[in-house]
Amino acid sequence: MQKAPPPPPPGQRPNATIATTTTSKPATTTITKAPAYFSESELPSCKLGGFTTKEERTTRRKTCRFLEEAGRVLKVPRVTISTSMVFFHRFYAVHSFKDHDRFEVAVACLLLAAKTEESPKKLVSVIQECFRLKHLSSKKSKEALAKEGIEVNAKGYLDGKCKEFYRLKERILLLERVILHTIGFELSISHPYIYFGKVKTMISSRQLEYSPPSASSSASSSASNTFHDQFQNMMKELTQSSMNFANDSMHTSLCLQFPPKTIAHACIYLGGQFCKLRPADKKQWLDILDLSMVDLATIGLQIMELIADKKGIDQDLFKTIGADLNRMKKEVEGAGGNGNGSGGKHRLPPPVGERDPKRPRM
Repeated sequence: MQKAPPPPPPGQRPNATIATTTTSKPATTTITKAPAYFSESELPSCKLGGFTTKEERTTRRKTCRFLEEAGRVLKVPRVTISTSMVFFHRFYAVHSFKDHDRFEVAVACLLLAAKTEESPKKLVSVIQECFRLKHLSSKKSKEALAKEGIEVNAKGYLDGKCKEFYRLKERILLLERVILHTIGFELSISHPYIYFGKVKTMISSRQLEYSPPSASSSASSSASNTFHDQFQNMMKELTQSSMNFANDSMHTSLCLQFPPKTIAHACIYLGGQFCKLRPADKKQWLDILDLSMVDLATIGLQIMELIADKKGIDQDLFKTIGADLNRMKKEVEGAGGNGNGSGGKHRLPPPVGERDPKRPRM
């Protein structure tokens, strides 16, 4: 018998993907060596499922919006929602969307994430709330569902005694095991949030200042301009803004393309721009952040494209940041796709503004 490879260090993704082999026995999973991080064009839905990169990206976003809302309804911690999204992204980094129902996979990912992050929920509760969300989004009438053999009550919850409930229950439990095999039983997930300690380091060492420096924080309720007050305001604003961008990044496949630390530093850049901060002493953002130009442009453009249709965004500031990221992209392309040692590994997305005018919701 071939000796199994040693487990990866904590917080690091295994340098492998999961392949399914079929024999006379039930399907089993085997591990095949492959890069840990890759581009969107290499995903199974694009290579084997006939999806375009845009379609694959849209499908992921719609399902992540569903997970976001389901987590809110079930009242699980933010980290549980993020972990469920990472499980979902990693599962469909191996399988095509045509292989498994994305709704069922999402429910199983949420159930597994709740257990992993020590905020478990009952299987019945997860199924009922998730089904109700799906039912509300589909806008099917009770009569139309009854024709499909699905019985729901007046509040939209699935009848716990109907065949569909038992089928869904068995399917979710099965998919939970499939997900575990697919992700190599790696349940310890590192998120970008743990790297936002960089914010305190940059501000305490006075590497950042408001632009213009004399501007006061928009959230400040005090007229004092002491360094301590400004430090606290800057810390609060930049940390919250960076975390918001990190939450948005979970709706993309960035967790498959970059390590969490790289994503965190790109979110700090975006947060700093939205808080109207700039590096002090005439430095550039790349001088104080630990990532390359190509990585910053790739991550920034994907997140900006995602949030472009959100309400309340300062469009002038949005265009300014988009122009800065597109400038970086052109510089990278002009250098042959190699921005500070990335070697052209990550394909840059379309410029901000070249998005679907009417992106479909879930």
